Amino acid sequence: MMEASEPKECSAGASGSPPRTTESRDGSREDCDFKQESILGGNEVKSTAVVKYSAAPPPAAYARLQEKTDLKLPPANWLRGISQLGQTGATTLGTSKKSKPFSSFGMAYDFIDCIGNDVDVVSDSENIKKLLKIPYSKSHVSMGVHRVGRTLLLDELDIQELFMTSSQTGDWNWLKELYQRLVDPKWQRKKKSREQFYQKAILSKFLYYSINGDCGAEAVPTPIAQPADTQSQENPMEIKESSWPAPLGTPASVPEDGNPQKQGNVPLGATYVLEQVASTPKEQNLTTFLNEGENSQGLKNDFVRNILWTFEDIHMLVGSNMPIFGGGKYPAVSLRLRDSNKPINILTGIDYWLDNLMCNVPELVMCFHVNGIVQRYEMIKTEDIPNLDNSSFSTKVVKDIAQNILSFLKANCTKEGHTYWLFKASGRDIVKLYDLTTLCEETTEDKYQNPFTMPVAVLLYKVASNMMMKKVQNRKHYGIIRTLLLNCIKLLDQERHPQFVQIIASANYMISELFQLDEPPKQDENGSTLNENSDDSYSEDDLPEDSDENGSFSNGSDPSDDYKAVAVIKSVGELSVPEKYKSTHQIRPSCAFPVCHDTEERCRVVLNYTLEGLKAVDGSIKKESDLPAADPSIPIPLKYADESECTGHKALKKQIALFLDKVGPAHETVKLPSQSGMIPDTWQYQMKLNLIFKASRAYFILSNAATTLQKYGRALRYVKLALQSLDAYCCLINSLSPEVLFFLSQCLALNGDIQLMLAQNASNRAAYQEDYSFQTREDQEILHSLHRESSCQAFSWAIDLYMDLEYQLSVSCKCYEAANELLHSCDQKIHVVEQHTQVLKRLGNSRNEVGVFYMNQAAAVQTEGTASKGITTVEQELWKKSFSYFEKGIQDFETIEDKTNAALLLCNTGRLMRLCAQAHATTGSDLKRGEFSPEEALYYNKAVDYYLKAVRSLGRWEKHSAVWDSVNWELSTTYFTMATLEQDYAPLSRKAQEQVEREVSDSMMKSLKYCDIHTESARQPLCQYRAATIHHRLASMYHNSLRNQVGDDHFRKQHRSLADLHYNKAVKLFQLLKDAPCELLRVQLERVAFSEFQMANQNSNTSKLKTLSGALDIIIDSEYSFQLIQSELACAQAPQGNGHAHHDGNMSENNSSSLHEEEILKLVNIFEARLSFLLFQLIKLLTSKRKSSNSNDDQIRLKNYKHAYSTLLRATADKDTLLVQRVEVILSLLKQLSCRLSVDETGSV
Repeated sequence: MMEASEPKECSAGASGSPPRTTESRDGSREDCDFKQESILGGNEVKSTAVVKYSAAPPPAAYARLQEKTDLKLPPANWLRGISQLGQTGATTLGTSKKSKPFSSFGMAYDFIDCIGNDVDVVSDSENIKKLLKIPYSKSHVSMGVHRVGRTLLLDELDIQELFMTSSQTGDWNWLKELYQRLVDPKWQRKKKSREQFYQKAILSKFLYYSINGDCGAEAVPTPIAQPADTQSQENPMEIKESSWPAPLGTPASVPEDGNPQKQGNVPLGATYVLEQVASTPKEQNLTTFLNEGENSQGLKNDFVRNILWTFEDIHMLVGSNMPIFGGGKYPAVSLRLRDSNKPINILTGIDYWLDNLMCNVPELVMCFHVNGIVQRYEMIKTEDIPNLDNSSFSTKVVKDIAQNILSFLKANCTKEGHTYWLFKASGRDIVKLYDLTTLCEETTEDKYQNPFTMPVAVLLYKVASNMMMKKVQNRKHYGIIRTLLLNCIKLLDQERHPQFVQIIASANYMISELFQLDEPPKQDENGSTLNENSDDSYSEDDLPEDSDENGSFSNGSDPSDDYKAVAVIKSVGELSVPEKYKSTHQIRPSCAFPVCHDTEERCRVVLNYTLEGLKAVDGSIKKESDLPAADPSIPIPLKYADESECTGHKALKKQIALFLDKVGPAHETVKLPSQSGMIPDTWQYQMKLNLIFKASRAYFILSNAATTLQKYGRALRYVKLALQSLDAYCCLINSLSPEVLFFLSQCLALNGDIQLMLAQNASNRAAYQEDYSFQTREDQEILHSLHRESSCQAFSWAIDLYMDLEYQLSVSCKCYEAANELLHSCDQKIHVVEQHTQVLKRLGNSRNEVGVFYMNQAAAVQTEGTASKGITTVEQELWKKSFSYFEKGIQDFETIEDKTNAALLLCNTGRLMRLCAQAHATTGSDLKRGEFSPEEALYYNKAVDYYLKAVRSLGRWEKHSAVWDSVNWELSTTYFTMATLEQDYAPLSRKAQEQVEREVSDSMMKSLKYCDIHTESARQPLCQYRAATIHHRLASMYHNSLRNQVGDDHFRKQHRSLADLHYNKAVKLFQLLKDAPCELLRVQLERVAFSEFQMANQNSNTSKLKTLSGALDIIIDSEYSFQLIQSELACAQAPQGNGHAHHDGNMSENNSSSLHEEEILKLVNIFEARLSFLLFQLIKLLTSKRKSSNSNDDQIRLKNYKHAYSTLLRATADKDTLLVQRVEVILSLLKQLSCRLSVDETGSV
C-alpha cells in the first residue's frame, strides 16, 4: 500500500500539482524544481517527482457532473484549447495527437544538463508505462533506443507508420524486408476500430465538461444532426496524427537574409565555440534547422510538463500531458472515465498508478458511466490503486521490472550514435533488441537512411558542448566528452549535409580543447603515468559487440530468427525476477580519455583534430582547394635573394618596425573578405581563428619541449610553424586581443631563446639543419590551410636557421625586444608582469651575449694587430657596439631590479674597459713596451668604477656569494694589473718616483683589500698567491727605494720597516701554498739580499755578525722550498724513465718543465752564491773575533761554518753535477746547519 506524504513545504509542491511556469522571452524553458517523495507500502518502492517545467496553470477545481449527464453530447467548449487541459486542449489520455517520434530528443535539448550523466532514461510517460507493463500485456512493443553517455533516450517506433512512409518513398525497404523476414511475413496495416475512436471522443468530451465553471453540462443546441466534419471532430487522431519523418538526406532550404551579430575581439576559450550555434548568422544556424524542422521532425518538446522522476534508484526525465484538477481532500487529483460494465484490469491499474506517481498526484477521481450516461464518482488514493479488486498488483514486482529492463538496455545499447530497436511482437513473450544502424549499413550503402542519424548527432554535440561549458569540470568526464564528439563526427557527412559542417569543425576543436597542452601527465609513486579515467571508463573495443557479462542475455536458439538481434529476453517472465540483471545495472561510461605519454604525442593529437577542423572550415568556404592564381606580371620573390638585403641590420629593423605597426593599436578598417573568401563575423571566420590559434599553441608547446631536450633545430621548426600560424591569425583580424598579444610575446621570446642557443652551439649546426628541414604531412596540410589566408612571411626575419653568428645573436636580441614591446600593449595582470620580467631578463642576457661577442671580436682584432701601431677603426666600432649592448643590458636588469645580473654585466663592462686599456699600451720603435700611459690609467680607472658599481649593486656577500666573489676578484685583478704595470713601466717622464711609489702602493693595497684569503673556496689558493705576490712586490719596491734613497733617515727607516713587514707576510703566504716553491725561494733570497744591504751600512763587527746570522737563518728556512723543488723534479723525471714512446705526445709538457728547471737552476745558482758568501763572511768575522776573545761557542760555530763552507765548495766545484743532485746536496747541507745551530743554541757539544 502506498501512503502519500503530507504536504508541508509549499503550496504548489504540497498540493502535489505541478505549478505553472512561463516561458522566458527567448523561448527557453525555465526550470521549476518542486520535489515530493512518496514511500509506498512497506518501504517497497520509493518515488520522487521533481517538476522541471510546466506550461499548465495551477489546477482548477474539477466540475462534478450531474448524474445522468449524457457524455455523447459535445459540450459548448469542446476542442477550444483550454489551458487546464494542456497547450493542445487535449491530452494523451484519449484525444490528443500521437507522441512524436523524436519527443525524447526535444526534452533532451531543453534539459541538456541532465543528459549523459544524471538521468538514466528520457522518454514520454506513455513509453515508460508501456515498458513496465510488458510482462502483463500481450500487445506489441516497438521502441527506438539511443544512448548518450549513461542516458538512454526512448521513443516510440511506429512500424505501421514507418512502413507506410516506406511504401511512398522507398527509404525504409530494407527494414520492411527485415521485419517481414524475422517477424511478420504477411505484414499489413492494421486499422483502428470505430469503438476506439468512440472511447477517445467520449473521454475528450468528459474532460471538457469537467473544466466548466458551473459544474454542469451545457450541450450544443443541435446535437442530433451533425455536419460532415463532426465525424472528423470525433476522430481527431485521424487528422492530427503526424506522419513519420523522411530521412535527413538533403540540406533544408534556408533563407539567405541573415543578420550577423556584430562581434568584438574573438575569445580564445572554448566558451565561444560552444555558443556559436546560437550566435552565428541564420543561414548557418543549427537552431534554425531545429526550429524549422520541429513540425516535420518532431524535435520540439511540447509536453505540458517535464518531470524528473526517481523510481527507486532509476532517474528518469519524462514528459506528461495528463491534466490535473483540484478538489476533494487533496488539492490535486486526476480524472478517469470508466464504463461501469467493464471492470478495471491490472493493466489499467498500473497505468493509473504510474501516471499519478510520475505527476505526484495523491488521489484519483473515477467517473463511472453506462453508454455515456454519468452514473457516479469514486475517490481512490494513489497508494490504494495497487489493491483494487480485479486489478491488484505488486509494486515491488513493477520495481523489479523497471530495474531489469533498464539493466538489459544499458548492458546492450553500448554504442553511442547507434539506433537500437526494442521489439516485442503482439502475443509473444520474446523481447528482442536490434542494432538498426549496423543492419542499415549491412543492407544499404546509404547509412543516412536512418532518420535518427541527424537528431542523434546534434544531441551528442549539444550534450558534449554543455559539459564543456561547465566552469568546474571534472577531468574524468573528458573521456565521455571525447567519445560523444567522435560519435557525432562519425554520424555526419560534410558533403551530404553541408549545414552540419559547423558542428564538425566545432566538434574537432572541442576535442582538441580537452587535451591540456601545458600540463604534464600525472605520475604515481613509481613514476608510471596515471589515467584519471581508468576507474570510470572502458573502451568499446574491450568488449565484443554482443557481450554477455553475466549470462542473462541470450541471442536466441533459432539462428534463422534471432541471429540479427543484439540481445534477446527469451521470456517476459524473467523481468519479474528480482535483480535478474542487476550486475549490469550501472551503465558504463564512454571510452577512456587517451593517455599521452609525452608532450609531443599530446600536441600531435591536438594538431590532428585541429587539422580536421581546418579542413571542414576550408571545405565550407570554397570547394576547390587551390590557392588564388598568381599574377604573371608580378615576379615571385625567391628564397635565395641577396643576403645583404635579407640579413642586414637595417632590413631587420625595418621588418620589426612593420611588424610592430601591424600588431599595434587597432585601426578603423572596412571589413573585407579574407584571402580565401571568408566574410568577417561568420562562423567560418570565427572558427578558423580559434583553430589557427589552437595550432599555434600546440606548436609552441612542441617547441618548448624540444628546447628542453636541447633539440634546437626541431624547436626552431616548431616555433616557426607557431609564428606562421599567428601570422595567418593576424591577417584575419584587425586588432589583436591582449591574450593573443601575450601569447605572441611568448612565441617571440621562445624564438629568441632558440636562436641564442643555436648561436652558442654552432658546432652542431649540421644536425640542427637536418631537424629544421624535416616536415610531417600533417604540418604541410596545416601550413597549406594557413597559406589560404596569408603568405606567412611576417616573421621571416626571425624564424630561419642563419649561418651568420652575429646576425643570429642580433635576431635573438630583436625577438626579445619585439616581445617586450608587445607586452606593453597587454593588461598589466600578474602573469603579464611575470612574463615582462622574464622577457627583460632574457633580453638583458641576450644583450650581454652580443656584447661579449663584440668584445671577443675586438680582442681577436687586437691580438692580430699587435705588431701594428695604433688603434684601428674596426676596434673602436667593436668597442662601441659592445659597450652599447652592455649598457642596455644593465638597464634591462635594473628595470626588473635584478641586481645580480646587473652586477655581472657591470663586470663585463669593466672587462671591456680593461681591453681598451690594453689596446692603448704604448710601444717604442723597437716594439718594446713603453711607459704606463694616461689612456691606460683612464680606462683602468673606468674599469674600477664599473666593478665598484657591481659591488654596490650586490650589496652583501650573502645575496649571491659566487657573483660577489667573482666581482671582487675582478676588481682586485684590475687594481693589481694597474699597479703592476705602473711599477714595471713607471711613467717617470711624467711623474716623480715617490708619486709612482705612492700610487703603486695605494693600488696594491686596494687589490689586497678585495682579495679574500680567509674564506675557504676554490679561489682561495689564487687569492693567497696574489696576496703573497702583492706583499712581495711591495717589499721589493720598498727595498729598491731604500737602496736608491739618499738622506731623510725617517723615510729610510719607514721603508726598511715596510720592506721587512711585507717580506715576512709574503713568506707566510707562500708557505701556505705547495705549488709556488720558486716564488718562496725568490722572496727568501731577496730577504737575504736585504740583510746584506743592511750589513753593508753597518760598521761594528758585532752588528755585522748579528745581521749575517739572521741572513743565515733565512737561508736555513729555505729548506721547505727545496723540499718542494725536489718533489717537482722527481715528478718531472718520472715520465722520462718510461722510455721515448711518449716523447712526441709530451712535447709541450717537456717544454714547460724545461723552462721550470731553468728557473730553478738560476735560483739554485744564486742560492749557492749567497750561501757561500754568508758562510765566508761569518768565518771571516768569527776568525777575527777569536783573536780578541777565545769563546768556546764561537769556536764551535766557526768549525761548523768551515765544514759547511768546504762541503759547499766541493759540491759546486763539479760543473757537470745534475740539478737534482745539487738540490739534494743543498738540502743535506741545510739540515746539517739547522741541526748544529740548534745544538749550539742549547749549549751542548
